[in-house]
Amino acid sequence: MRPSLPPSRLRALPIWALIPRMKAKAKAKAKTKARVKAKTKTKAPARQGLLTGADGITRCFWAGSDPLYLRYHDEEWGSPVRDDHRLYEKLVLEGFQSGLSWLTILKKRERFREVFRGFDPEKVARFGEKDVQRLLADPGIIRHRGKIEAAIHNAAMTLKVIEAEGSFAAYVWRFVPPPEERPERLTLAALRTLGKTSASERFSKDLKKRGFRFFGPTTAYAFMQAMGLVDDHLEGCWRRGTR
Repeated sequence: MRPSLPPSRLRALPIWALIPRMKAKAKAKAKTKARVKAKTKTKAPARQGLLTGADGITRCFWAGSDPLYLRYHDEEWGSPVRDDHRLYEKLVLEGFQSGLSWLTILKKRERFREVFRGFDPEKVARFGEKDVQRLLADPGIIRHRGKIEAAIHNAAMTLKVIEAEGSFAAYVWRFVPPPEERPERLTLAALRTLGKTSASERFSKDLKKRGFRFFGPTTAYAFMQAMGLVDDHLEGCWRRGTR
């Protein structure tokens, strides 16, 4: 190792003589930076699955950067919902989402609300074949006969639940999972194990028994996440624990 020169001697050296020292200093700095980065990586696994946006806010990774999706993440997803119309709406839209991205549904949601009469189950339950044809001809929604007919059928089933339970919300919120069925920390790894759960299987099974269609355990869990029956915002997301 070369002995370091005093500053006065360094100033006296020509620039070409200083280049090797400058390169060595830059290399040492880069190595230090790499070590710090590696340490940070191992110390903060909880950051996995998070995304910090241009606004400086850290969110769940799936929110991405689309303004519509960001608003949905920040203002809706995971907030407890106890309004029967909104619960029925979500039940219908989850059925329509099957095989598609939720962002596709979000972009069409306002039109869905218009053609499905504000997702009032009493109004939708009265839809007939003319309404089915009207909906099949509307480019503003997902034109799938099976899903449209299931939405109309499920409106009638929702009314039966309301009659028996007093409200659809009273029925739905019965399926909140007990604490022992929930992960201690909601990391990305934990979230990946929650595609469907014991609670969502119970929920789906009971709905099926009551005559509902297009609502399997995976769809049921997505419904539970969105409607706030569980808080699946990841550890580190600003929405975590804000319900």
